[in-house]
Amino acid sequence: MATEGDVELELETENSGPERPPEKPRKHDSSAADLERVTNYTEEKEIQSSNLETAMSMIGDSWSLEQKDKQEREKELAKVSFKKEDLELIRTEMEISRAAAKQSLREHMGNMLEALIALTNLFVLSQTHS
Repeated sequence: MATEGDVELELETENSGPERPPEKPRKHDSSAADLERVTNYTEEKEIQSSNLETAMSMIGDSWSLEQKDKQEREKELAKVSFKKEDLELIRTEMEISRAAAKQSLREHMGNMLEALIALTNLFVLSQTHS
């Protein structure tokens, strides 16, 4: 038989609220972790893409500066004068094109001897590497 204390105990249990079932393992926890990994991967790729764009921009700027410097150098070289006889001598002796002879003379500020020496050195180097 139930004693008076047992009944009170049962009443207290009923008044304390509904019992919660034991927690089940959450099925979506692994999906949330997967989503987090995908998000992190995407963010990482965006950062890398941004870094790539910055690097490409820097390379483009560098290339533009190099091209600008090259154009300025060509303008300066075009101002260099030389004798037609020197041009013809270099062209015939080295058996090179008129444009190559002009370029060599201009690079050496019209000094025929320096132009010939430079062309000879280039010729020798090209023969040793062949």
